[in-house]
Amino acid sequence: MSILAAISIQHLLPVALFGLTAAVVFLLLQIIAADKPRAEARLEVLSDQNRRQAKLLGVTSKKTDKVAKVLEKSNFTKSLQPQKEEDQVKLRDKLNYAGFRSENAINILYMLKGVGAISGLVLSGGISLIVMGFVKQTLMTTVGVGGMLFFLPDIFLMLMAKRRQEKIFLGLPDALDLMVVCVEAGLGLDQAMRKVSDEMQKLYPTISDELALCNLQLQMGRSRHEVLHELGSRTGVADLRSLASILIQADKFGSSIAQALRVQSNSMRTRRAQMAEEKAAKTAVKLIFPLVLFIFPGIFVVLVGPAAITMVREMLPMLGSG
Repeated sequence: MSILAAISIQHLLPVALFGLTAAVVFLLLQIIAADKPRAEARLEVLSDQNRRQAKLLGVTSKKTDKVAKVLEKSNFTKSLQPQKEEDQVKLRDKLNYAGFRSENAINILYMLKGVGAISGLVLSGGISLIVMGFVKQTLMTTVGVGGMLFFLPDIFLMLMAKRRQEKIFLGLPDALDLMVVCVEAGLGLDQAMRKVSDEMQKLYPTISDELALCNLQLQMGRSRHEVLHELGSRTGVADLRSLASILIQADKFGSSIAQALRVQSNSMRTRRAQMAEEKAAKTAVKLIFPLVLFIFPGIFVVLVGPAAITMVREMLPMLGSG
């Protein structure tokens, strides 16, 4: 009996250990992957939507509001800003192209420009006086560095706008294809734009934000004509402007929106393929300069070097004997 008991214990012990390990792992997985209550999950979704809507509308936090009030009261930024309304509209368009929709974006931009100019004048002037002394070159260097730092935010703003427009241009055909699928499935244009905005939030966040802003404006009561027209104008992308005009005409005359979207998507894909072919054709011309400057001298040394060494070895003794 003792032998049977020992055998049974030996057989049951691995099974018991396996069961205990499985139970512990199951409990840990339950704790880690436990779903939140439905109310909390819904509140988190609503809070995320509110944050996104505030970001799209350019609503700032309390700390940012305090900074904005200080900038508004400051005469320093007002003196640097353009006084004509046309120049202010152009500057606002540039900020919209880069994705800055806050009301205080102009004040912040000119604050950065002013701080950069003053910092450049002080630092470059002090270093130039120490190194070169009080000469004409010192003044020119100081003014040059200050001017460069004054226009540096404009350069960054232009690069950011160009990068954002390129993202919109590259992702717009995919967004149109998804919108075509949604419209042909029976959704209206507003619902299709909302669905595309939700689905493309991770892949193309720039287009998703623009469409989400359109949906928010439609919910606030603005007409579809105004929303689509503003969508084309605030991004600075020619294809998006043409898309907005096509959708406005289709909505006005009652034509097929899906067919208009499909034609626009095909034309954009054709244009993107043509641009890729154009860049590929320019590659041969662009390769000439690195070939001549870097590769050709090395090949020349490898091919002509041994012959030159042989000629020197053969010609020098002959010159010496003569």
